[in-house]
Amino acid sequence: MAALPIRVYPDPALRKRCRPVGRVDAALRELAGGMVETLHSAPGVGLAAPQVGEEVRLIVVDLSLGQDPGQLRVLVNPEPLSAEGEQMEEEGCLSLPGVHEKVRRSMRVRVRALNLQGEEILLDGEGPLARVLEHEMDHLDGKLLLDHLTRAKRDLLKRRLKKRGRAAAPWFV
Repeated sequence: MAALPIRVYPDPALRKRCRPVGRVDAALRELAGGMVETLHSAPGVGLAAPQVGEEVRLIVVDLSLGQDPGQLRVLVNPEPLSAEGEQMEEEGCLSLPGVHEKVRRSMRVRVRALNLQGEEILLDGEGPLARVLEHEMDHLDGKLLLDHLTRAKRDLLKRRLKKRGRAAAPWFV
């Protein structure tokens, strides 16, 4: 499957809460494949379904940027079970081009999800993996990196992004 177009802020699709996946089927596996292709061609380390305009609870994560197939994770209906510790690191987002800000996230997380065979899995993430998992799961609830910033910083970035998006984004008219 070819890479999918990535939605960028202020596209309203990025603010919608996604519905749970009812069934892992061929259509979902095809969407996941397109998301992996999109992630690797961007390149990025994580991508959530609403970033490609789909309102389902599906994320793909690959810290290796496509270099190590063993690091690719496809999570259906991911649900955080626990989080501990704290890290404050810079992160970006494919839907917020040019934005890189320090954000507070958990140091360790445990997530329950389904894989593409419909089997329940548990995934423990630490450090960068924990950060990416929390970031992508935020997308499934309509939350963006911007929502973790101070009001002043958030307002400044929103104005800059909206100004940049007016010429390129038909949904903003």
